[in-house]
Amino acid sequence: MAHARPFKQLDVFTDTPYFGNPLAVVLDGSGLSDDAMQRFARWTNLSETTFVLPPTEAGADYRVRIFTPGGELGFAGHPTLGTCHAWLAAGNAPRQGEVVVQQCAAGLVRIRRDDTVQPGSLAFQAPPLRRSSPSPTVLAKVAAALGLKAHQVLAAQILDNGTTWLGLLLDDADTVLALSPDHRVLKDIGLKVGVAGLPAAHEAPALIGRSNREARAFAKSEHKSLMPAMCTADLEVRGFAAATGVDEDPVTGSLNASLAQWLIADDRMPERYVAAQGQCMGRDGRVRIARDAGGQVWVGGNSVICIDGNVTL
Repeated sequence: MAHARPFKQLDVFTDTPYFGNPLAVVLDGSGLSDDAMQRFARWTNLSETTFVLPPTEAGADYRVRIFTPGGELGFAGHPTLGTCHAWLAAGNAPRQGEVVVQQCAAGLVRIRRDDTVQPGSLAFQAPPLRRSSPSPTVLAKVAAALGLKAHQVLAAQILDNGTTWLGLLLDDADTVLALSPDHRVLKDIGLKVGVAGLPAAHEAPALIGRSNREARAFAKSEHKSLMPAMCTADLEVRGFAAATGVDEDPVTGSLNASLAQWLIADDRMPERYVAAQGQCMGRDGRVRIARDAGGQVWVGGNSVICIDGNVTL
């Protein structure tokens, strides 16, 4: 029988409501069937909906199940940070000092407070990454679906950290922002595709160019005055996930985690940087990347609670 369960809806990778990636969190998923969870995730129609459950592994503070409208994920980044934020806001506390240990289908994920970077920020330890080269045939199909020419793709990798992406490093940030993919073809290919590109330079002219790109991205918006103050980003990212029922994900933690592990390891990005995502969807997400002295990549960002109450399930 359905009953009221504590519920929060958050915006992740932003400190300004409605400019990040929304997440629905059911803080008590006990007794819900897989079908019930999937049905609710389809109903919220968000890129992800999570359900918090008692842990079943030693050392975990809670267990989370993560659903898109199209199916369940083993791991995802913005649901990790958002669920942890909601869990802490509900009055819970980690067993191990300042580190929260989340259990998900991909294993245990450590999440730490990141207040030294920005108050209220959390960062998760990127899960181990497996990567490989995509087949030339698949790469050609994806490039065609994105409208890319061969010379615009600088590097490509299959990235798997509990969820799988085809990662593409493109020639620059302008190319990333200008993409208009054929989502039907991407869905048929069956791969989620993440694209990234660096601004042409990081000096003042690049900032002017970035401002112009963002102005174009928001040209149809009637609410430009409501945009939060922009901060400079070192990498522009977009994530296309038609394969899981979401044409474009606003701000994607799992993708940024795997991109960081790949690009830092290959000396294409520094050990600390800020990625921007969501501009083409009217969002302004910021993902903070840092690799520590032990070589572990941490993926951080802010979250804000937008809806707080109960849901009948």
